[in-house]
Amino acid sequence: MTRTDAILEADALERRFDVSAPWLNRVLERQPRRILRAVDGVDFRIRRGRTLALVGESGCGKSTIAKLVTGLYPPSGGRIRFHGDRDRMQMIFQDPYASLNPRWRVGRIVAEPIRTLRPETGDAEVEARVADLLATVGLSPGDAVKFPHAFSGGQRQRISIARALAGEPEFLVCDEPTSALDVSVQAQVLNLMKRLQREFGLTYLFISHDLSVVRHMADEIAVMYLGRIVEIQPTADLFARPLHPYTRMLLETIPDLESPNRARKPMGGEVPSPVAPPAGCSFHPRCPLAMDRCRSDRPTRRPEILGGRVACFAAEGATAR
Repeated sequence: MTRTDAILEADALERRFDVSAPWLNRVLERQPRRILRAVDGVDFRIRRGRTLALVGESGCGKSTIAKLVTGLYPPSGGRIRFHGDRDRMQMIFQDPYASLNPRWRVGRIVAEPIRTLRPETGDAEVEARVADLLATVGLSPGDAVKFPHAFSGGQRQRISIARALAGEPEFLVCDEPTSALDVSVQAQVLNLMKRLQREFGLTYLFISHDLSVVRHMADEIAVMYLGRIVEIQPTADLFARPLHPYTRMLLETIPDLESPNRARKPMGGEVPSPVAPPAGCSFHPRCPLAMDRCRSDRPTRRPEILGGRVACFAAEGATAR
């Protein structure tokens, strides 16, 4: 992938949080500092006009990456390179109820990016643009005079998408944009996002814990565990041949309407604390394929091993055989 192909690149990206007790408590109780490694050496690239999905259990660092990419958090290490106009990066938040100002009418909410980024735009032009955006996301231009409480969850998320489009973005960070919605409404919003991507040439960083959702949305999927990307593959390849044991465990949790009574292995064990992660591979306490090497050495994604798709000694060994 060349520089011009990628709109966003993350190299050895890290984010640490100091979660230590207050200084006096540490002195009196002789406690060390406690550092939470929310993102721990993450690398990925996103091509223009494509969708990369980040998936994993709660607490794996997905939303922290979203905040790093949008500049809400500064990185503690590594770097992010955005090959585009930062003003054209927008975000769709998880909760459509909390992300809209309840005291503002919908027209003002959608118009805010226009007035902020293009203050020279006249009122009549702004109103026309807001009406057009509302129609684009499947709402009525007349909805501009209403308040958010008058809408359902799916309609509120459509308002959030219209607000994001008002900034004429080329890159959208979508942090669990459908997790708070009913399943039928999820499908409507996802189809809307796919259509808008085709029409406007948008690039998505799509964050979710639900592999069935990202299968519909993503061109490529990165699986995260305890702050690290353990596998990254094109979507079709990941579902056809998952390489990491954790990915296979996640796939086991997806309901299958054709085989609802199939034997499934439940997700075992608890996610270790990111403040005190296990030595070696952080997944080894839960992994059915763990070996001695996994308990002492940290696997990494390397280009010469399966094209850099997986960080797993067991996967390397299986391929070698």
